[in-house]
Amino acid sequence: MILTVTPNPSIDRTVVLPGTLTRGAVHRADSVLFQPGGKGVNISRACVAAGVPTVAVLPVAAGDAFVAELAQLGVEVRPAPPTGPMRINLTITEPDGTTTKINTAGASVGRSDLAHLAEIVLDAAASVRPRWVVLAGSLPPGAPADWYAQIGAALRSDGHRFAIDTSEEPLTALLAAGGPAAPDLIKPNAEELASATGGDPVLFEADPEAAATAAARLVGTSAGIVLATLGAAGAVLVDGEGAWHATPPPTTVVSTVGAGDASLCGYLLADIRGASAPERLATAVAYGAAAAGLPGTTPPTPTDLRTAEVRVRQLDILSSPTPEGTPSWQN
Repeated sequence: MILTVTPNPSIDRTVVLPGTLTRGAVHRADSVLFQPGGKGVNISRACVAAGVPTVAVLPVAAGDAFVAELAQLGVEVRPAPPTGPMRINLTITEPDGTTTKINTAGASVGRSDLAHLAEIVLDAAASVRPRWVVLAGSLPPGAPADWYAQIGAALRSDGHRFAIDTSEEPLTALLAAGGPAAPDLIKPNAEELASATGGDPVLFEADPEAAATAAARLVGTSAGIVLATLGAAGAVLVDGEGAWHATPPPTTVVSTVGAGDASLCGYLLADIRGASAPERLATAVAYGAAAAGLPGTTPPTPTDLRTAEVRVRQLDILSSPTPEGTPSWQN
C-alpha cells in the first residue's frame, strides 16, 4: 500500500502537435488529452497500473468528476474540502519530445484548510498503514513553505516512512528542518538538487558522479536516501552505504511530463518488493523512461518496462564500500 498526498492537484491538458511549436502562429493539434494530475495523483495511477493498492489524499469535492475518474482507474481518494476550483495545467508536446508546460497556481488556502488536510492525511495513514507515504508537488497559494516539514514530522512521529518530491521553497524548508522532519527519501531532479546544494544542474546532468557527490551531502542530515533524476542521463541513488548511477534504455520521447513521478513510483514499488538498492534504482529509471515514451501523464504498466536494458554502475564517492554492486540480471 502506498499513500499519496497531493495538496495542489490539477486537471492536466496535453496538446499533441504534429510539428514544431512556433510562437505567434496558429497550430492544429493532432490530439488533446484530459487527465487527472498532480504528482501524488500520477504516482497513485502508476501504482494501480502495477497492481499495487494505493490511496490518494487531495483537496477535492467528494462528488467531483475528478474523484469519479480516479475511482474508475482504481484509485481510492480520501477527499479534503477544496477552497476553490482545481487548477488546470497545460502541456504542449512536439514530435521530437520537446515539452512546454504552463501551470496555474491553484486555489488559495488558509490555516484551517491545511489543518483539515493534515488531519485527513494522518487519519488515512493510521487506517491503511502504508509502506510509504508520498508528499508530492507544489503547495497551494497561502500555504507556509514548511507545511511539508510539519506533516512529515507528524508522520514520522506516528511511525510512517515518507518520501518527498517538491521544489523551490517547500524543498528548501524541508531540508533545512532536518531532524524529525527529515524525509526517508527525496527525489529531486538536477535543477532541484542544484538548488538544494548550490551546484550546477547542467553539470549534474553531464556528470552523474558530481550529482551523486552533491546528493551525498544531504544523506544522513536532511534525508535518508536521495534519488536524483537527471533527464536523459538517467538517475543517481545515494544512501548511507553507497552510490549508483543508472542509464535508461534508448527511448523515443513523447512527453517528459510525469516521468519523474513514474521514476519515484518505480523506486517505491521495487522497495516494497524487497529489491536491493541498485535494483530499486534500475526500476526507477525503467519507469521514468517508459513514462517518457507515453503521451501526457499516462502511467506506464509493467509491460512497458525495459528494466533489463537499464545499465547500473556503482560510484566510488563514499569511503565505505557496499556489497550491493549491480542488479542480479547484470551479474
